[in-house]
Amino acid sequence: MPIQLATFAAGCFWGVEAAFRKVHGVVETQVGFMGGHTDQPSYMQVCNGNTGHAEVVHLHYDPSQVPYEDLLQVFWAIHDPTTFHKQGPDVGSQYRSAIFYYDPEQKQIAELSMQKLAQSGTHPNKIVTEIVPASTFYKAEEYHQRYYEKQGIQGCRL
Repeated sequence: MPIQLATFAAGCFWGVEAAFRKVHGVVETQVGFMGGHTDQPSYMQVCNGNTGHAEVVHLHYDPSQVPYEDLLQVFWAIHDPTTFHKQGPDVGSQYRSAIFYYDPEQKQIAELSMQKLAQSGTHPNKIVTEIVPASTFYKAEEYHQRYYEKQGIQGCRL
């Protein structure tokens, strides 16, 4: 099977990237921005909250080693999908919970996964995760890539 793309927004992209880098079958990660209206945004522009972009992790993965469903399980486990524009101490639309899908199959799998999570009772509050079509991915500045590895930080819980 060819390498496929997946893009997730789950708060600050540093920890999200660190979590996905641990997943067998994820062959490449990049942090950046998606879902907004500003071309080639900088980190500072996104932090100001005027670009409409979310901080995202853009993955290349091998579906013969890790199915999309498993990536979604990691996504749900590493953040709170019930907080609107907030993850931990980070507040703003750039920290929203979102799944950016690349084809109708990913959309369907993501919607079913979210429905199962909502019905599980794991979260007492409503899930506010957006499931939206992928748009242009803008890679963040190089110092953000693999930030936790460069700093010797373990990252998100799994």
